[in-house]
Amino acid sequence: MYLKIPFFGLIAKRPPMEGLIEHYDKIAECIATIDESLECYVSGGVCREFEELAKTIDTIENHADKIKRNIRNHLPRGLFMAVDKGMFLNYTKFQDNILDAAQDALHWLGMRPVPVPPAFQKDLINLLDSVRHATELLGPALKNTIALVHGESLDRQGTKESYRKVRHEREVIRKAAYRLQSKIYNSDIDFKDIYQLTHFIDCLSQMGHNCENCVDTLRNMIAR
Repeated sequence: MYLKIPFFGLIAKRPPMEGLIEHYDKIAECIATIDESLECYVSGGVCREFEELAKTIDTIENHADKIKRNIRNHLPRGLFMAVDKGMFLNYTKFQDNILDAAQDALHWLGMRPVPVPPAFQKDLINLLDSVRHATELLGPALKNTIALVHGESLDRQGTKESYRKVRHEREVIRKAAYRLQSKIYNSDIDFKDIYQLTHFIDCLSQMGHNCENCVDTLRNMIAR
């Protein structure tokens, strides 16, 4: 019988991939920080000051960048990597892009106060929920992959299923973002509001897109 995964476990050093979880935790922290305030903003409620919120997100993102640089600067030599080094570096880029897009989304919304018409509020909140769900699903997909390549799990099908869940949510985000942008473009609101809201939605869509890029890269990691 061909036991590919335990072989990975014998030569692998854990720290690089464990660092990915530490970096992912910053995404979860970022999403948790902005989620409630963004929903409040969209629904026209009394929200936390955006300037304060932006500073908090910038701090989290800077910390995540330090984690990413630390991971990249302390990679073992090629033979001892649990997975292909190129794939590993691509994954760190895609995962970091999720944080960058979240930061951009917040900055676009905070650029100037924009009233969100009631006709778009529910759709925007649902889109935010889908983006949060996609980022939450990425956590188990990452942890399942790490367990698999280190020989701690043999559940390939379960791991693949965790990828499919992220891809499914990405498709939900893509369709929802397109429908909402179409509604906004066809509305009578001020063009500046249209421009600001559609860029905000673009950033949310990018978060979903990079979640999909992450699981596609994880899938390639376990294919070898």
